[in-house]
Amino acid sequence: MDIYDKINELYDRRRKVELGGGDEKIEKQHQRGKLTARERIDLLVDPGSFVELNPFIEHRAQHLGLNGDAPGEGVVTGFANISGRPVFLFAQDFTVFGGALGEMHGKKIAAVMDMAAKKGVPIIGLNDSGGARIQEGVVSLDGYGHVFYRNTIYSGVIPQISVILGPCAGGAVYSPALTDFVIMVDHTSQMFITGPKVIQTVTGEKISAEDLGGSEVHNRLSGNAHFRAKSEEEAFAIVRKLLGYLPANNRETAPVAEGDGTSDYRENLIDLVPFDPTRPYDVRRVIEEIVDRGSFMEVHAAFAKNAVVGFARIKGTAVGIVANQPKAMAGGLDIDASDKVARFIRFCDAFNLPLITFVDVTGFFPGVKQEHGGIIRHGAKIIYAYAEATVPKLTVILRKAYGGAYVAMNSKSIGADLVFAWPNAEIAVMGPEGAATVIFAKEIQESPDPVRTRAEKIQEYRERFSNPYVAAAYGMVDDVIDPRETRIKLLQGLDMLRGKRETRPWKKHGNLPL
Repeated sequence: MDIYDKINELYDRRRKVELGGGDEKIEKQHQRGKLTARERIDLLVDPGSFVELNPFIEHRAQHLGLNGDAPGEGVVTGFANISGRPVFLFAQDFTVFGGALGEMHGKKIAAVMDMAAKKGVPIIGLNDSGGARIQEGVVSLDGYGHVFYRNTIYSGVIPQISVILGPCAGGAVYSPALTDFVIMVDHTSQMFITGPKVIQTVTGEKISAEDLGGSEVHNRLSGNAHFRAKSEEEAFAIVRKLLGYLPANNRETAPVAEGDGTSDYRENLIDLVPFDPTRPYDVRRVIEEIVDRGSFMEVHAAFAKNAVVGFARIKGTAVGIVANQPKAMAGGLDIDASDKVARFIRFCDAFNLPLITFVDVTGFFPGVKQEHGGIIRHGAKIIYAYAEATVPKLTVILRKAYGGAYVAMNSKSIGADLVFAWPNAEIAVMGPEGAATVIFAKEIQESPDPVRTRAEKIQEYRERFSNPYVAAAYGMVDDVIDPRETRIKLLQGLDMLRGKRETRPWKKHGNLPL
């Protein structure tokens, strides 16, 4: 045997690895409406840029049916470019042992995560796995532990994105849950701790895998997923778009794109927000009018719809957007909205993305269910997240800003750098209707025309106490602005705050009210 024979052997081995579980299992994968691990990588990354790592790793368990081959150990790992920017990634191969994670499978993923952290670039996981490889026993659980540990220590260091492209069951779900963003695909993605068969056995309740943990469930109800795609191709398009807003790591800033080239004076803002504080409207229209045209990318769009979060650009600069949504629950903050907002704030702060907050909030949502569910603890997360953040923080009060929710939504007192208010803004302990009813209760009750007196007192309270000039007089609002100049003011503020430095007392870490 000479060198050419050895080279031929090398290529034979490589072809075997690239074929995964073989033609029959690949065909079954396609019949399920799913792509293979390598097909997914080819769709996601720039053509010809993928470089594979550790293709010949093998498991060490030779028992309980595992004495057969496991090409690539059921996961493909490597590095590539997306839109010209480097990333590391892994793609679980369902054609090999159902993508089940064993000892070496886990170590292979951990190794590529370590490489991503050393290089300082995002890590992307394409998940399609039946869970732990039962035949390997406790060492398969140890494999998960290595992955979870790296998800945790690299959190806030490099962006971590999970794409769920098949089953993700049992302990496997905790790795995506520890990452920054989770994308799921309709009809083929599932995430659950306990499978439907086990649930039926234990409780007698019949439920499908999709109803238990499909994309609709986790995007709308649980909030475990951030994006929902109709196909794998759409999921990869979401990944590419998302990466465009993010820096490579926590020591860099996001790439700057070209602005939309339009005027910064936005005439349409004059009548997008109804003057009547009780009338609902879609705050996303306000956001889209202020940021670069077509640049707003909403995150968690189907979950906790009373709050809106997402990424956008202003003159090409990437920013994080947080807003109350008067179209849902009058923009009030409940448990789910608090969690959604707080987590997004912390992500933006970790990766140097300025935060812009649009406020139109009636307060924290009342009710026994919210109180017993821990609205105090959950609401405190927003306050903690804003107060802890050291990136540039700008606030625009569009209309209502009442009570503790006003303070929580990036008020001056918890660290906002700049706060602007529109002329129709109402900033007060509570709404004029409730406040006037309490303060002037005796006068209203003794009046010959209580209805008229109450209306007069509400107007009096609004003019004397809840208008933006009262807050401005105390320095709680930096300026009252023409709505049409909002983008101009934000641009000026972002430019002034570029390079902002803010030090905090030394500590190992704070104790977030989880």
